[in-house]
Amino acid sequence: MKSASTAIGLMSGTSLDGIDIALLRTDGMSRVERGPSASYPYEPAFRRLLAEALETAKAIRQRDERPGNLAAIERELTRRHGEAVRRFLGDNALRLSDIDLVGFHGQTVLHRPLDGLTVQLGLGDLLADDLGLPVVYDMRANDMLNGGEGAPLAPAYHGALAEGLPDDLRAMMPAVFVNIGGISNVTYVGSDGRLIAFDSGPGNTLIDQWVERHAGVPFDQDGMIASEGVVVTGLAERYLANAFFTDDRRRSLDRNDFLPPSDDEAELSDGARTLAYVTAAAILKAAAHFPEPPGLWIVCGGGRKNRLILSDMQALADEMGARVVTAEEAGLDGDAMEAEAWAYLAVRSLHGLALTWPETTHVKGPVSGGVLALPRDMRERA
Repeated sequence: MKSASTAIGLMSGTSLDGIDIALLRTDGMSRVERGPSASYPYEPAFRRLLAEALETAKAIRQRDERPGNLAAIERELTRRHGEAVRRFLGDNALRLSDIDLVGFHGQTVLHRPLDGLTVQLGLGDLLADDLGLPVVYDMRANDMLNGGEGAPLAPAYHGALAEGLPDDLRAMMPAVFVNIGGISNVTYVGSDGRLIAFDSGPGNTLIDQWVERHAGVPFDQDGMIASEGVVVTGLAERYLANAFFTDDRRRSLDRNDFLPPSDDEAELSDGARTLAYVTAAAILKAAAHFPEPPGLWIVCGGGRKNRLILSDMQALADEMGARVVTAEEAGLDGDAMEAEAWAYLAVRSLHGLALTWPETTHVKGPVSGGVLALPRDMRERA
């Protein structure tokens, strides 16, 4: 039996909204003890800088290239993660010595699975030296080197969480964990524990870009803007007719694979309402790619707070005889799950356990991954 480690997971997602942090004590297998979590938002100026970095990163052809100001942004991003960890520990009366390991996702600025190219800004060695803690980072690269698409990586954690669901929800298995971040992704957990995962389509990113452009706000809080609008049927149908949804081969998505509508296709509230429906419908379309109809959909990520997305999901799930619940209704934390997953994956990486499988990323076989960065004092003792 592997011993449990106390790990911190750090996630900065495609929504560019800030740093999510979660503490987990786990053996990287079935033992999962969830601790505190928090989110520390980026200020608008740094969000804009990250948005610009996405454009700059389009010029990257090799993973280690950092054109323009990307190297400076990478150092600043890493510094902010170190500050966030210290703030988190202080907020929860914890010390650095209480932590065994850090799982560091970094900021994805480019993801081209068909080209075998993924780039996450974040300097693991710098963060390890800053905190004086071992850091596991760059957890997507080995999957891609072995024929995978580098995403999604959370399914291993979803499988562990499914084992601990309340009995009434376990009775509805198979279950699907839905993460609505910038991109939505789904993990099917079969009654036998089988894992199937893939990106299901646009999540918050289209809505965020739409309302920022037309209303000057970073997101549609609680779906308030969308609640004033109606679904523009033709626009929704155009998105949902994309070949991505019917292609037998599931693939991971880049933030730029789906673009927001042009200004003349909808006004503000109708555009937000239509994009909320597209997000929900895209998620439920995933059911066509599972071996059995799911009885339960568990929704996490920021998108679960958009009540229009949730109500559309439930209406579509009703047609399938399934139930939609938020992570909180399942006894989980929908804000912390991605960061928790990165803590869990860091421990699995430390033990050489698989992070991905053929049915989660199309990798050739089960593979581990991640790079372990030791702080300076540990390197000197080694």
